[in-house]
Amino acid sequence: MKYADVILPLPLENSYTYSIPMDMEKALTPGCRVIVHFGKKRYYTAIVMSIHERKPDPSFETKEIYAVLDAAVPVLRRPQLRFWQWIASYYLCKLGDVYKAALPFGLKLESETAVSRIDDFEAEERLRPAEQSVLDAFQNASKLTVSELEKKTGLRNVVPIVTSLMSKGAVEVSEEMKRGYVPKTQTYIRLTEAYHNEEKLHEAFDMLKRAKKQELLLISYLDLSRALNPMLSRELSKKELLEHAGNTPNVLDSLLKRGILEAYEKEVGRLQMQICRLQPLLPLSSAQEKAYNEIHDTFKTHDVCLLHGVTSSGKTEIYIHLIDEVLKMGRQVLYLLPEIAITTQITERLAKQFGDRLLVYHSKFSDNERVEVWNKLLHTNEPMLILGVRSSLFLPFKDLGLIIVDEEHENTYKQQDPAPRYHARNAAIVLAGMHGAKTLLGSATPSIDSYFNATIGKYGLVELTTRYGECLMPEIISVDIKELKRKKIMKDTLFSPLLVERMNQALSQGEQVILFQNRRGFAPMVECKSCGWIPRCVNCDVSLTYHKAHGQLVCHYCGYSVSLPKQCPECKEGEIKMLGFGTEKVEEEIASLFPATVKADRLDFDTARTRTAYERIIADFEKGKTQILIGTQMLSKGLDFGNVSVVGILNADSLMNFPDFRAHERAFQLMIQVSGRAGRRDKRGTVILQTSQPEHPLIRMVQQFAYKEMVSLQLSERSMFHYPPYYRLIVLILRSRNEVALREMSILYAGKLRLRLGDRVLGPVTPPVTRVQTLHIKKIVLKIETAAAIAPVREILEHIYAEMQEQPAFRQLLVHYDVDPA
Repeated sequence: MKYADVILPLPLENSYTYSIPMDMEKALTPGCRVIVHFGKKRYYTAIVMSIHERKPDPSFETKEIYAVLDAAVPVLRRPQLRFWQWIASYYLCKLGDVYKAALPFGLKLESETAVSRIDDFEAEERLRPAEQSVLDAFQNASKLTVSELEKKTGLRNVVPIVTSLMSKGAVEVSEEMKRGYVPKTQTYIRLTEAYHNEEKLHEAFDMLKRAKKQELLLISYLDLSRALNPMLSRELSKKELLEHAGNTPNVLDSLLKRGILEAYEKEVGRLQMQICRLQPLLPLSSAQEKAYNEIHDTFKTHDVCLLHGVTSSGKTEIYIHLIDEVLKMGRQVLYLLPEIAITTQITERLAKQFGDRLLVYHSKFSDNERVEVWNKLLHTNEPMLILGVRSSLFLPFKDLGLIIVDEEHENTYKQQDPAPRYHARNAAIVLAGMHGAKTLLGSATPSIDSYFNATIGKYGLVELTTRYGECLMPEIISVDIKELKRKKIMKDTLFSPLLVERMNQALSQGEQVILFQNRRGFAPMVECKSCGWIPRCVNCDVSLTYHKAHGQLVCHYCGYSVSLPKQCPECKEGEIKMLGFGTEKVEEEIASLFPATVKADRLDFDTARTRTAYERIIADFEKGKTQILIGTQMLSKGLDFGNVSVVGILNADSLMNFPDFRAHERAFQLMIQVSGRAGRRDKRGTVILQTSQPEHPLIRMVQQFAYKEMVSLQLSERSMFHYPPYYRLIVLILRSRNEVALREMSILYAGKLRLRLGDRVLGPVTPPVTRVQTLHIKKIVLKIETAAAIAPVREILEHIYAEMQEQPAFRQLLVHYDVDPA
């Protein structure tokens, strides 16, 4: 008998073995999906890892595979399974976590408990209101899922109520499969078989002499579809026919009833892109040509190359030439971006060059769209360019030739929650190695880790030091806002006089302005003037941010919100004052400062939650409909606006003063990247950098674009204190609602780790935010030499975790690992 080891989409460490029914043996292959029974009443879509004849442990019941979803056509390729195993091993997570993150939801069928009301049920005693509410929900339905019941009744947890009703014989439950991917279909129209005969068609027109609208619609159909000419005929959708003919659906319905035309459903793709005529590649400048040739030379000796090119140096055009070359070789290219926001601009640019060979993949696409991208890559052998964010790494590539990681320094390449907590840049290098591909990392401000690897010869290094078209780098002017406030010049405003002056100049000349403030909302904190009361989140150890548009105080960690009180709830008399400022307040002050003819827009998480919102904001600014764009760090991520002449960084201090060893590196990157949005064509831009520390070394480095000086200073500090790139960090994050158990167990856990790993263990430490979503947090930090292999460390961690599981109090804790935290 044959057996299959399968992976389940659950946080489970190992694969599970199921027996293969005889009639399924030929259909099964590694990488295909099967339905398996797991637990008491649940069915899941599992991925077959391997097929063998080794009999499982007889002490455990071996269940049979329930059904095969991909007969002889696996949904995964073999390199993907190896890549999953590497992710699970390196990032210390479960293989089931990787599976759950990797596959689109549409390819994962799951069972969901369905509840049915028993019609002849009669209650022997009075039902509780909640029970009656559940039964009333079945008025227009014979069967509802648990989630549907919760939605209809408004009850937060109906499971105990359903259990009670089951014991009384009022309802019964069953397991039903949820359908995942649903193909998109469209209605098409065709002539019925009988009317393909010319004589019969004449009869049809005779029949329609008194029905002029139907007659005209039939003529329109024949004209558009060319149905009578087999060489030129084409399929015609119902939508296209009605639009061209200018008729109502009722007229078409009459023709369908007469049997002259018939309707049929056809599956259509969701990925159709508006492609205009393809444009030839633009010639490279001499500086770009030099960099392009150097990248080629570097790839002869290195698998990874770092392209360090200043902002607006034309890195994207170099990428396009490299992509074209790889596609001509018949191989695939993955182009990674850190944020969905950038894909709007770059998609249009790449579509003009590569047409339908371009596929876009990210989380703002619907699940069905993502499944279609997956299937297209799985079933086509054509060379394709895939543009996407970090999740694109899990797509079923056949033959990758090149991976481009643009803006490689961005911390958004690191997945935070849930597991797997992988870094897309590092994972891309491993994935490329599995395919025999090359990796190009690009940035104007590379991460110190990548730049260090390039300087020691691990990666190749190519530098592009001039802007495209010999455009000058922007002038960065620092403004001492502390002094201006002391002199009461900036008493009631966010903008220094110099920034206002430069904004007015730019707007009067028809140019645009970008204002950067890395906090959303109106005020990060509010406080009572009398007693100092500050509203805090009930679930997290943070103050609430005031969002004026909704009149709400909001927690940016868990989403908890409450209305802003009219008076202090503590002293009952104090006036509430705002502390600090966010993008909402900047937008309000801009509206009062400039006339209504100057249109401002805001780009932050609140205004750009959807794909269409991103696209609208960016498109309006590109077309000049918006003159001032206010935003958070979304503005820094590689956007290209040709008419921006002034950039205002409103509070540089908030970027630098953060308890993290990467704070100064990040602040430098953000300020340089935002500054790079100014003067990207034929005119030098201006950046007004508002700070209360104008003499700070980092501010001076930003003004002089002294990247190498910043790296040198940071590396000397990190070497001294054992931080990356000299050491690898692994952070153990422990969470619990029981603060006492958390404190005691974290001390014990750190002690056991210290016995095996010595002074490589720091902690337990309390993070700046000590409680999130009702869970208290402790961290234990491991500093491991980069030369050390991860496998022995993993063994030590697993062994000590197993020891800790013997402690009853430890079972109250949630524990996860964060390898190479961003």
